[in-house]
Amino acid sequence: MRFGKVSLAAIAAASLISAPVVASAASNSKTVASAKVKRAGGAAKEENKLAGGSGVIVGLIAAAAVIVGIVVAAGSDDNAPTSP
Repeated sequence: MRFGKVSLAAIAAASLISAPVVASAASNSKTVASAKVKRAGGAAKEENKLAGGSGVIVGLIAAAAVIVGIVVAAGSDDNAPTSP
């Protein structure tokens, strides 16, 4: 029974190690086969402004949530049990 567990663990470890290597080899063979295909790009007229400046707001909201959580957790001085 012990040998069976060890062998299964070795097989699992070998598959985890070899999976990225096999995937890398598969993607390389596809790029060689499709080397004649070129990607066409287009020029953008305007810049996307969705992500501008929102990082500060999200950080402030997260900091406020952490502070409120600490205050709520530490502020309860009622140590009476809730069970009857």
